[in-house]
Amino acid sequence: MRADGLTVYIVDDDAAVRDSLALMLGLAGYRTAVFADAEAFLAAWREPWTGCIVTDLRLPGASGLELQAEIRRRRSALPVIVITAHGDVPSARAAFRAQALDFLEKPFDDTQLRAAIDSALALEERRLERREETQKLERLTPREREVLERAAQGLHAKEIAATLDISPRTVEVHKTRIMEKLGVRNVAELVRFSLGAK
Repeated sequence: MRADGLTVYIVDDDAAVRDSLALMLGLAGYRTAVFADAEAFLAAWREPWTGCIVTDLRLPGASGLELQAEIRRRRSALPVIVITAHGDVPSARAAFRAQALDFLEKPFDDTQLRAAIDSALALEERRLERREETQKLERLTPREREVLERAAQGLHAKEIAATLDISPRTVEVHKTRIMEKLGVRNVAELVRFSLGAK
């Protein structure tokens, strides 16, 4: 059962396919939302949405590839999985060129689709973690960033104090505030956080 709040957005004009995918994924613990075409998805889409898109290649109106292009134009990083009963090399190449995570030809088995979705959601989770880390770093003052940079280089309080022309005690105060803002418990975690955010 997935409890991470990510949603699988299914875009397919075939109601039977939509319903069977939503049922299969729902029983496996995934949260789903279904749309009959690209236009319905784009009309409903909101910037904070997280998860991944599973879209049919051929849709009435805008195609799955056009949906993918529009999502990227809107600066959404939602991973896209393209499914189709009409797979060909040019379509697959176009999908991958537009950064599709996978291109599955119907009929595919549930295991294949779930593996692709799991990869997409793992990618999305990593993106959200990086975004959260960036947001935490943005809360630091310029001086706290300077202290963090030097701590990540392995400098001790006295060395940091000397390079910034402040007292070691002030460095420790900054470190304490930085750890509170970043939600880390010790200097080792602080260094790991700093390196991971680069």
